[in-house]
Amino acid sequence: MSRDTHPGVQCPHCQSHLALVPVPGNSAATTIPVLPVVPIVSKEEWQPPPVAEVLAVYAGRAKDTVTATRGAAKVRESLNRARATAAQRRAAQKTARRTPKSA
Repeated sequence: MSRDTHPGVQCPHCQSHLALVPVPGNSAATTIPVLPVVPIVSKEEWQPPPVAEVLAVYAGRAKDTVTATRGAAKVRESLNRARATAAQRRAAQKTARRTPKSA
């Protein structure tokens, strides 16, 4: 029997068809009612919450300029260190690629 034409129950996650097989020697398997399958029309993708809803938590807070200035200085210092490290790495790669010229 083809999987495409099988009228059985479908997995809600992967949409593959499931076969209901009776277990031999188990009389309870024949008395289990079959629940109706509700088809999933479309899968909704996760979306982040609205920005206004996220920022509403911070709406009543006062701005601490000392902490903000210190934080900005730390970020600036970190970016400058990263730029310097990247420049050194590029220079080292450039010199490593350069073949030594023999006389």
